[in-house]
Amino acid sequence: MGSIDNSIDANAVAGRRTAKAWWKESSVYQIYPASFKDSNGDGVGDIPGITSKLDYIHKLGVDIVWLSPVFKSPQVDMGYDISDYYSIHAPYGTVEDVDDLILKLHERKMKLVMDLVVNHTSDQHEWFREARSSVDSPYRDWYIWKKPVFGADGKRQPPNNWVSYFGGKFSHNASVSYQVTDIDIGSAWEFDEASGEYYLHLFATEQPDLNWENPKVRDAVHKIIRFWLDKGVDGFRMDVINFISKDPLLPNAPISNPDSEWQSGAQYYACGPKLHEYLRDIGSILKEYDAFSVGEMPEVNDVKEILNAVGYDRGELNMIFHFEIVSLDHGPGGKFTSGNWEMQDLKAIVSKWQTFMHQNNGWNALYLENHDQPRTVSRFASDKLEDRTLSAKMLATFLGFQSGTVFIYQGQELGMPNVPNGWAIEKYQDIETLNHWQEIVSTKPEDNDLHSTSLAEYRKKSRDNGRTPMQWDASTYAGFSDAKPWISVHDDYPVWNASIQVDDQQSVYHYWSNVLRLRKEFPDVLVYGSFELISPENPDVFAYTRTSETGSLALAVINFRASEISWTIPEQVKKLWSSGSIALSNYPQNKRSVVDSDIALAPFEAFLWLA
Repeated sequence: MGSIDNSIDANAVAGRRTAKAWWKESSVYQIYPASFKDSNGDGVGDIPGITSKLDYIHKLGVDIVWLSPVFKSPQVDMGYDISDYYSIHAPYGTVEDVDDLILKLHERKMKLVMDLVVNHTSDQHEWFREARSSVDSPYRDWYIWKKPVFGADGKRQPPNNWVSYFGGKFSHNASVSYQVTDIDIGSAWEFDEASGEYYLHLFATEQPDLNWENPKVRDAVHKIIRFWLDKGVDGFRMDVINFISKDPLLPNAPISNPDSEWQSGAQYYACGPKLHEYLRDIGSILKEYDAFSVGEMPEVNDVKEILNAVGYDRGELNMIFHFEIVSLDHGPGGKFTSGNWEMQDLKAIVSKWQTFMHQNNGWNALYLENHDQPRTVSRFASDKLEDRTLSAKMLATFLGFQSGTVFIYQGQELGMPNVPNGWAIEKYQDIETLNHWQEIVSTKPEDNDLHSTSLAEYRKKSRDNGRTPMQWDASTYAGFSDAKPWISVHDDYPVWNASIQVDDQQSVYHYWSNVLRLRKEFPDVLVYGSFELISPENPDVFAYTRTSETGSLALAVINFRASEISWTIPEQVKKLWSSGSIALSNYPQNKRSVVDSDIALAPFEAFLWLA
C-alpha cells in the first residue's frame, strides 16, 4: 500500500512563486479521428467530420484540440506507424482539410495540437524502405540495426533479450481490422533475411525504431516540426518521447519475468543518456513559436527524472503524461491480468505529483482517459445506467480541480463507458489485445479459464474501450456515420448520447463545462494554487485543498464509493467550512446533512467548496 509524502524538497523551494503561462490555464480535448465523426459515409471518422463538430467542442469550454495521428499510415497501430509526415491518411482527408480545421479553430480562439510520433516510423516509410534496401544505403543508419548473436548450439538469436510491447506480425485490411499472419511473439528485434541483420522495434514489427544518434534523423524531425508549426499548428503531443535515446551498448535486460525468454529493457531506453539533449533541441524550436508540448513518458516513475524534462526553466517540454494512475489496476502478470486498485495508492500517487511539481516549478498533465486507456466510469466507479451520471461527475471533480492542465478524451465529457460485457474477441480491433489473445490461445489452447479471464480483462482494459464511436444521437450508428463503423458502436447509444446531454443542464457534459468554467474564473486558486491532501488515511473519501498565494481556498471532497459514507471534517478545514459555499456539486445541496463535524456523503457524491 502506498505511503503519502507531501514534503518532497519543500525546504529547498519554500516560497517559490509558480510561473504563469497560457498553456497552464488551458484545457485540452483529445480526438481519436477514426472514431469521432464520419462526414463521407465510409464508416471511418475524418477531419471534415471533426470540423463539423467544433461548436460542440467550443461550447464545452476547452481551449485546445489534440488530434491523435492523422498522417499517412498503413494503420497497423491506428496511425502510430507513420509512412509520411507531410501527407494525411486518405480516409481522414487532406492537408487542405487540416488547413481548414486550423482556420476554424483559430476563428474560435482555440488551438490545434498534433500527435508527433518520432521514436519509430512505419516500415512503409521511404526512409525505412531505403534503409532496408542495402547495408550500404545512406538511410541504413537512420534505424537501429545489429548483427545476430549465436548460441552454443549455433542457433541464430536476436542481439539482446528485449521484449516488444506488441510483438507479432500483422497485416491491415481496408475495414481497419487486424489479422495475425505470422507469429514471432516476444522479441523487440526482427531479422532481415536480405541483409542478415536485425532491426529494433520496441512496438510492432512494422514500427522500426529510429536511430536518434544520427544527426540526420534529428534534423529531419526538426524539419517536420517546423513544417507543421509554420502551417499554424500550435504544438505537439509527443508519443513515447522518452524512448528516443537508447543506451548505445543495447545490453541484455535483467531477468524480471523468469517465465519468458524476453525481458523488459526499459532501463536502457526509457530515459537514455542523450534524452535531455534531444528534448532541448526540440524545446528551442517550440519556444520560437510559443508552442504547446506534452510528452508521453512511460516506464518512468522518478519525479526528479521527469522534472528534468518539464522544469519551467529547462527548455524541454511543458508537461508529460506519466502512467502511475492508469497502471493501478494492472495485475502481477501485466495489464491483462487482474489487479485491484486501493484508495491509499491513488492518494499517494496524486499527492506525490501534485506536491512535487508545485514545489519545484514543474507542471502536471491531468488525465484519466485517452486512446490507450479504458473508460473511467467503468474502471474507477460504476457504469450502471443509474450510477453513471453521478460517477462521471464525481470523477470530473476529482480530476478537474487538481493542479495541472486538464485533458479530456472524446466521450469522457459524456460519461461514455467501456465496451459491453457481451463483446466476443471477434469484436476487438486493437493490435495489443489481439496479440495477447493470439499468444494465449497458441501457447495454452486448452486453458479455458485463462481464455475467459483474459476476455474479462479486455472488457476492462483493452484500448478498444476508448475507441468505440462517439455517440452523437439516437439515430442509426449513433449519428457517427451513415455506414457501418469500423468498430462497433456501444449498445446504449439510444439513451446515452451528446444530443440528449447538450439539452440537459444536469448532464455530465454541462458538469464538465462548469468544471472548466470555474478553473477560468478562479485561476489563482484552481490553476496555480498549492495542493494539500486532506484525510489521507480515509479509505473511501478523496479530499484535497487548493490554496492561492493570496490565501484563497478551495476544498474538493469526493466519495468514490457506491454507498453512503460518513466523513469527519478535519480540524484544518473547519475554518474553511465555516465560510464560503459550494461552487459545484453532483448532488443538490439539500441531499447532504451536517451533523456536528460529520458529513454524510451520498453514493459517488462530489463537490467543490470555495471560500
